[in-house]
Amino acid sequence: MQRYEMNVVILGAGWLGSAFIEKARQQHWQVQGTSRSNTNTSSIIRQFAIQEGELVHSIDLKDAYWVCAIPPRARDVASNYLDTLSSALQLAQQLKCKGFLLCSSTGVYAEKDAIYNEHSELDSQTARKKVLIAAENKVLEAGGKVLRLAGLVGPNREPGQFVAGKALKSSSKAVVNMVHQHDVVAAISTVLEQWPQADTIYNVCHPWHPTREDYYQEKCALLGTQPPTFARDVASVRIIDGSAIEALGFAYQATI
Repeated sequence: MQRYEMNVVILGAGWLGSAFIEKARQQHWQVQGTSRSNTNTSSIIRQFAIQEGELVHSIDLKDAYWVCAIPPRARDVASNYLDTLSSALQLAQQLKCKGFLLCSSTGVYAEKDAIYNEHSELDSQTARKKVLIAAENKVLEAGGKVLRLAGLVGPNREPGQFVAGKALKSSSKAVVNMVHQHDVVAAISTVLEQWPQADTIYNVCHPWHPTREDYYQEKCALLGTQPPTFARDVASVRIIDGSAIEALGFAYQATI
């Protein structure tokens, strides 16, 4: 019988969740990822869905760490994201979960200029921010931990592609807060491997903060795409400080 170094359940096997599943398999961890569908042919992908108010699932991995990597679009107010998360926390407890890690967003912080660390005040001025904060509170109250992720880039999510030719509502002189998929996957692994000594909340954001204009012009030039236009040209310095997690031996290595 094969022995695994760690058991992990990844809630949401999308763009980020799938990347972490691959990393976990490389590290010889036993993994179950989730999908709302029950038509998956892979034994790794298990169903997890709220149907008519009831949880339908096929997860059976005990003594596992759980990672919630549900895509941001599912956090819309009209979605059942919070109900899904509550059901996941309950099921995780039933399966003797060793720790629950939520991939949240640095969108919980205010939009005004400042440097934001894990102790900065949160902003609940919009419906989406309220959902994000409510999700974090659910996990923290259950004894879990939170990673607040900056803007995500990586395979099939190239900046020079997803902003090409767009009219952005932001300022050309505002700085970017980004992180690469590879670094997020590494950050998740780092926290799970050092769970007892890890802090409750970490920001995950690359330390390079060029202006949006400089950043997107460079990325579009690399792909030969049309740079975006901006609504204004007002200087703005809103920086997410993602350095705290480096105390665990983590280092940002992927270029944003």
